[in-house]
Amino acid sequence: MDTLTRRKFLSMTAGVVAASAAAPVLRLSEIAEAAINRPLPSGTPILVLVTLYGGNDGLNTVIPYTDPIYFSSRPNISYKQDLMIPLDSQLAFNPSMKSMKTLWDARKVAIVRGVGYPKPDRSHFSSMAKWQTASPERHINTGWIGRWVDSQPEDSMLAISLGSVLPPLFAGAKRSGSVLPLGGLTVPSGTLGMQCQQLAKPSRTDSSLMASAASSMRNLFSVSSTVQPILKAPAPASANLPTVAGGNAGGDNNLSAQLDIVAKLISAGSPTRVWSVSLGGFDTHANEANAQSVLLGVVSDSIARFLSQLSGTSRSSDVTVVIYSEFGRRVVGNGSQGTDHGTSGPMFIIGDKVNGGFYGDQPSLKNLINGDLAVTTDFRDVYSTLIEKVLQSPPDQVLGRWSGRTQFMRV
Repeated sequence: MDTLTRRKFLSMTAGVVAASAAAPVLRLSEIAEAAINRPLPSGTPILVLVTLYGGNDGLNTVIPYTDPIYFSSRPNISYKQDLMIPLDSQLAFNPSMKSMKTLWDARKVAIVRGVGYPKPDRSHFSSMAKWQTASPERHINTGWIGRWVDSQPEDSMLAISLGSVLPPLFAGAKRSGSVLPLGGLTVPSGTLGMQCQQLAKPSRTDSSLMASAASSMRNLFSVSSTVQPILKAPAPASANLPTVAGGNAGGDNNLSAQLDIVAKLISAGSPTRVWSVSLGGFDTHANEANAQSVLLGVVSDSIARFLSQLSGTSRSSDVTVVIYSEFGRRVVGNGSQGTDHGTSGPMFIIGDKVNGGFYGDQPSLKNLINGDLAVTTDFRDVYSTLIEKVLQSPPDQVLGRWSGRTQFMRV
């Protein structure tokens, strides 16, 4: 067999390393081993970010069910009032969000209304870039979590995203968060595997590119033999969910599968402070009433299942879940029983340490801006609070001199 030289090793990995400037290197680094040897101290806050890709329609999520303008603006995609789930005398949940209503009643859900950024952009790519970089005024190459990672001691397990591609959210200037594929990792075995492990060892003679390649390969090998047992183990039991048709409410779906893995690793003690999961399909230009309701049911049930899984562990009060999308939708429905790209929408912050209720002003349906809802809360107000209260760091390190806050945390 060909002897694997350090030069050949570099040629095998350079493409991945060179790509790391835009999409950082895949790093799975010792999750299970770290959970045993350096578990996250009990009581350390954990942030779980849930991205809804496509632009979730906030008006059909948190519905102004007593406002006649809502019904007249979208006669083909509004819900019957008796199907909605009232939250107070003015607003109601989408009919599919029964599990979220249970969390709301327990005062574990904060709804921040009218969230967006100045001069909204209706492009999926541009708007999501603004949300994930937290820089709506100018283009930058780092995400707000990536900048937080830059400010912390180096640890490749500090922030982990589920999936095959690192989101811009996690890209830092010096380093990045990590990616954990849903199916785990397969690494070389036999003689080739032994050679790779030998060449992955650090060397003082390495160039920066070779050192980065060696580090990436080292991280991949270190986790492959230890993370698989955790990923294959059952997720923590959902102790307090209602039973439907012989099983816990909230069936299997991709978001639920992602959160199952997160629940396993949090319960195992993974020293990870930030997790990222996602669900797509919210670009509802047609057939919105049915399509969005199904997706919101997935989100609602998956989050309830996830928090229920953690409720029987010592980590249940440590976790704060945040749900956001790149923009809301237009107020008036289109000709295809759907809605087009809009501006502001609600954010959800969920957890035991959340002071449940409404935050921010509800955008008026009477005073639209070019047919869109006004932005009444800047997303940086929310991010600043999360950085300060959950990540326990100075927001200035991530957002610069941003003074806004939204006080949805109990402590």
